[in-house]
Amino acid sequence: MLQIALLGIAFAVLVVISIASVYWLQRAREDAAWVAHTLEVENQISLSLLQIRRAESAERGYLLTQEQGFLDDYEAAAGGIPPLLRTLQEQTRDNPEQQRAVIEIMALAEARLAQFRRVLELGRDNKLDAATEMIRVNAGRDTMNRIRTLSLEMSAEEQRLFRARTTTADRSQALAAIVTTSGSGLVLLLAAISIFLVRRSAAARDEAETRLRDSNLNLESTVLERTADLREANDEIQRFAYIVSHDLRSPLVNIMGFTSELEELRGDIFRRIATLERAASPNPMPENADNDAEPKLSGADKQLSQDFTEALGFIKSSIAKMDRLISAILNLTREGRREFKPVLIDTRELIEGIVSTVAHQAAEAEAEIHIEPLPQIVSDRLAIEQIFSNLIDNALKYLKNGVPGEIRVRGRQKLGFAIFEVADNGRGIDPKDHQRIFDLFRRAGTQDRPGQGIGLAHVRALVRRLGGTMTVSSELGTGSTFTITLPAKWSAANRDSQA
Repeated sequence: MLQIALLGIAFAVLVVISIASVYWLQRAREDAAWVAHTLEVENQISLSLLQIRRAESAERGYLLTQEQGFLDDYEAAAGGIPPLLRTLQEQTRDNPEQQRAVIEIMALAEARLAQFRRVLELGRDNKLDAATEMIRVNAGRDTMNRIRTLSLEMSAEEQRLFRARTTTADRSQALAAIVTTSGSGLVLLLAAISIFLVRRSAAARDEAETRLRDSNLNLESTVLERTADLREANDEIQRFAYIVSHDLRSPLVNIMGFTSELEELRGDIFRRIATLERAASPNPMPENADNDAEPKLSGADKQLSQDFTEALGFIKSSIAKMDRLISAILNLTREGRREFKPVLIDTRELIEGIVSTVAHQAAEAEAEIHIEPLPQIVSDRLAIEQIFSNLIDNALKYLKNGVPGEIRVRGRQKLGFAIFEVADNGRGIDPKDHQRIFDLFRRAGTQDRPGQGIGLAHVRALVRRLGGTMTVSSELGTGSTFTITLPAKWSAANRDSQA
């Protein structure tokens, strides 16, 4: 239990660590993204200011030289200013203060560009004196100073955000590292404790196994049984075969022999009692009274004779019942030792054959058997036939009186397995008896039908040998559904593992 608890704790720690690591790593990524975003905004501010200055320089160069190249530079710079500012506006949507500054810069930039255009128009019209005068009186100096001031303020804000966001990102990364490292250490500690406990448990188990082998070599088979349910079922049948063939059959034969002798002696015993009774009686008895087939007794002697006869009858009926049980067990063990031969089976055809053999029984019970589409499988044909014969026979045997019976056999394939269901609307089985019905000689419910309590145990043993499982779903009065899960392709290579 402690190992299971530790494994549960380790799993919970792993889950918590995974969640915490994912959370903090995501936080670290988000914080790093904000740091990068801050750098992008700051770079965008610098680019926008540089582009405005470039337009201003190109404007003055054109006025001084009248060269077309400066005009082209101006057009390129002026055309790039609005997109840069719009990008900057989009990047600062998370910061209302920066948004207000960007909007103001956009308005100022538009005003400054309008001034540039007026100066250039004067220059193209050869009104250089007027254009020079407009520049000389610093018509756009205040605008540029304001743009520069706003840009510096925005850069300062972004630098402040950069420092704060860098600190936050570093903290997030540190926390993620701490969570991962401490969690990994805790998992390693739990793993070490688990390994220690497992080794201690394994050592204790080995010691116990050694003691068991020393005390009784036959217990080795029990240890092997517990390694797998299939081997456990097969070993259980083998032990029953040993008990039946050596410990039950021999004394039963002796009891049967002595019972027969006792039955033969009965006549002599009570004839002698009758003779003694006649000798003690004052009334004369017929001379041939001793030759009667049945001695004439009276009173307590007569009652004794009847009790003796009744006791012999009980003994003989019990012997007959025991003999039938022994024969059933021997048949079961012989079947358990039979070597399976995998063949392709058309399960629908096989079950239709089974249904045809119980058609008379179904008609008497006023029951209908419906066979739905069934998957083909590769398995042992005789074993499959015995499995479904027993289940269908049980379904017919335990229908509710006065209710038309309905039995359905259906199946499907899933992940390499064939899943079959045999469902009925019969008496049903109490949930507390669901395991009991699969045990040898154990039966559930009202015992008003013939049987030895071996059928379902035999079916489950066959299913296990075929590498499958068997379950039941049922409630009293609502019918039963037996579910058989078998490998769709059972091969001869499975024999050793299923033996």
